[in-house]
Amino acid sequence: MVLKAYTAAVMRRMAASYPDLGGTVTDAVEAREIHARATFPPGPELPAVWGEMVPAEPDIPIRIYHPHADRRPRPVVVYFHGGGFVLCDLDTHDGVCRLLARDADVVVVAVHYRRSPEHRYPAAVQDAYRAVRWAREHAHEFGGDPDRLAVAGDSAGGTLATVACLMARDNGGPPIDFQLLIYPVTDCLAPRREHAEGYYLTSRHMRWFTEQYLTDPAEGLQAYASPLRAPDLTGLPPALVLTVEHDPLRAEGEEYAARLAGAGVPTALHRVDGLFHGVFGLSSLLPAAARLEQIACTALREAFESNGMGSRWTTCRPT
Repeated sequence: MVLKAYTAAVMRRMAASYPDLGGTVTDAVEAREIHARATFPPGPELPAVWGEMVPAEPDIPIRIYHPHADRRPRPVVVYFHGGGFVLCDLDTHDGVCRLLARDADVVVVAVHYRRSPEHRYPAAVQDAYRAVRWAREHAHEFGGDPDRLAVAGDSAGGTLATVACLMARDNGGPPIDFQLLIYPVTDCLAPRREHAEGYYLTSRHMRWFTEQYLTDPAEGLQAYASPLRAPDLTGLPPALVLTVEHDPLRAEGEEYAARLAGAGVPTALHRVDGLFHGVFGLSSLLPAAARLEQIACTALREAFESNGMGSRWTTCRPT
């Protein structure tokens, strides 16, 4: 499907403020400075939003979003922002987290993990797992229900979300009920030949991100760097994988959904056509992106129902 005129215009505006990674821009600090000039739509007002630090070496900044003023215990979603492990922070994804908290009726714990190249792999995945453990252990303190815990993330954040599930499985917990993976990076070494150019995120951008993230390309063969390459995906929580049509990450996201399903993990895959990478949370600018948000929030609500995911979460064809 060709991009509609308005969608293409939004994409061009976004691309104009995006650093030319691997081209005229090769330095991470400069890339962040350029990216910081972009404006991100605000999310809905919430009665309670505050920051905390997860004790670690160094401490991990988090931001907590509660949808109710009385802070009644709600399910907890630990959210990891995207940005290729290099860009973005709590502020760039503030609107996304507000939207999820309100529309899915959950407490969102947004995590600002250590970024590359200052802190290369596996620093980010270590922070992700620590944050999930902290959220489970301290949920009662911020109005969360420790027995209803999910992880979520977009792009590189989707990587961290599912890797946190792998680490929880491999290390005896904490139990995670659900994983929401929004156009995730699942293979750091993927060639990404489809939709490689011309749709905001490019394959060249992804090669640059990988160069910043990994110290040695051989690390990309490891499961915690490239979950698609994990030899065993059994025992992971139910998953929703969201992809968009014009995205160099689409193929690896959809292949990962198929791998999860093949390992017996209840999995749903939804591809939304006519969209490009990076539009989740931008429905105020691009109404077509509302479909992504609706699917995600509905899935989170259903994940915490008493009857669980059920047999309806078995499809791995794009819908």
